[in-house]
Amino acid sequence: MRPKLTSPDCLKDDDSGDHDQNEENNAQKDSEKERNERDRSQSSSKRKAVVPGPAEHPLQYNYTFWYSRRTPGRPTSSQSYEQNIKQIGTFASVEQFWRFYSHMVRPGDLTGHSDFHLFKEGIKPMWEDDANKNGGKWIIRLRKGLASRCWENLILAMLGEQFMVGEEICGAVVSVRFQEDIISIWNKTASDQATTARIRDTLRRVLNLPPNTIMEYKTHTDSIKDNSSFRNTKITL
Repeated sequence: MRPKLTSPDCLKDDDSGDHDQNEENNAQKDSEKERNERDRSQSSSKRKAVVPGPAEHPLQYNYTFWYSRRTPGRPTSSQSYEQNIKQIGTFASVEQFWRFYSHMVRPGDLTGHSDFHLFKEGIKPMWEDDANKNGGKWIIRLRKGLASRCWENLILAMLGEQFMVGEEICGAVVSVRFQEDIISIWNKTASDQATTARIRDTLRRVLNLPPNTIMEYKTHTDSIKDNSSFRNTKITL
């Protein structure tokens, strides 16, 4: 069964086509109904647990895909950012992950100022989230053309628990920009140097980075201070 995804900008085109005219004709009539359904869904999301299906391979944690897109150069407040991030869906097994992932556009094919986020269920991809506020992230800037491969390698390593740091990993982000792309992995405790070092070393291995690759760790506290995830990170691979 194909999962229902909510962010058309980040999905591959569907070839079925039969429902397009009906959707257009009913758009106005359904808009209020959809808003009400979405509100009810959000309010009851905690009660609807996502679980592996029969004979599926469960993951250690449930994860949620998110997507965001914004106009560059426009100041972004915490409130406007939260309104801009769209939840794609949550999965609990390997098979459910691939059902989502196979219908998503690869980062290298996205345009403009776009981000994919993959976070443990219950953690929003925001600096201020309770799970993130004392943490930080490793950041790597990439030349164009590398984001899709690096993103896939990163999230597969994260889902497969290759980082071996207990519950420290919160999620990962790939950020598509006009001249470069950026990947980052977020953890809970910025002050735990042993953990952040292990995450760094694992990241080098799973992305097959050269030994002299320069990576930057930035705390979310610093990101909040300068209202930027990547300011002052200048290394491009």
